[in-house]
Amino acid sequence: MKLPSNPQTNNLLAALPESEWLRWSPQLELVELKLGQVLYESGSVMYHVFFPTNAIVSLLYVMEDGSSAEIAVVGHEGVVGISIFMGGGSTPSRAVVQSAGWGFKLRSAAIQEEFNRSSAVMHLLLRYTQALITQMAQTAVCNRHHSLDQQLCRWLLLSLDRLTGSDLVMTQELIANMLGVRREGVTESALKLQKTGLISYARGHIKVLDRVGLEKRTCECYDVVKREYDRLLPYKSAD
Repeated sequence: MKLPSNPQTNNLLAALPESEWLRWSPQLELVELKLGQVLYESGSVMYHVFFPTNAIVSLLYVMEDGSSAEIAVVGHEGVVGISIFMGGGSTPSRAVVQSAGWGFKLRSAAIQEEFNRSSAVMHLLLRYTQALITQMAQTAVCNRHHSLDQQLCRWLLLSLDRLTGSDLVMTQELIANMLGVRREGVTESALKLQKTGLISYARGHIKVLDRVGLEKRTCECYDVVKREYDRLLPYKSAD
């Protein structure tokens, strides 16, 4: 796996004004984000924020019985740990690495200081937070009103937007946990997408064969989220 030594592979870090970047760069620490790694648990004290470069992190809401459902995904476009600079300090969600890769972490105290110190940083992070809240809200609507086929297409497209290629390493069991549904439902939906030539699936490896077809098959939720991210945030394709 190529090691992304440049923190500015992350869009938010790349968007920092020069003066802010000079203060931030010595404090950023490269970290490997391993598949299934928990970056923080529900209600726990958060000591760092994470800026993924070529990894994807799922934000999950976990119920008392242990069941969970994904409420948002974060990749090279964003940051994990918004409650630190929003003033909460902790969150009821869990952050788990969905697709392995690399990222950079920054101490909680450092990002709190920068958020309060620089209006440019504050506005950038607030715009990102608004985009993330839109994704969370649209995910809730999608899970309530749209078919599992449409939800799976939305999930695949959101993941693809945060990866460099068209391949995802993800078991049906993990996808079921992300979507908060039974594994059998994911199996049935994945087979439908495979039969129509949109994806190929084998042993935890999903390859998207027809992205345009996926976009036509999914619900409006994917486009709502993508337009909001494009409107609010600087864009830089994953390298």
